Amino acid sequence: MSLTLYALEGCPYCQKVHDALDEHGIDYETEWTGALHSERDEVKRVSGQRAVPVLVDEERGVTMPESANILQYVEKTLAGDA
Repeated sequence: MSLTLYALEGCPYCQKVHDALDEHGIDYETEWTGALHSERDEVKRVSGQRAVPVLVDEERGVTMPESANILQYVEKTLAGDA
């Protein structure tokens, strides 16, 4: 499985996604972003926006921002694959 989570240290929304992925035993890589939006060029390149968290699921061709949407995706799509 090829998952990348773009996250910011200390971000509670990012932490919720980390917790959900860990809880389900899902393998993923974290790309830590800069605190300033101007430091998030990589996030903008992959998602079209600079906010985090963003989950990229290369296997399924999915790039998803917004923690609530990511948490639903984890539960409905990824949890059964772990």
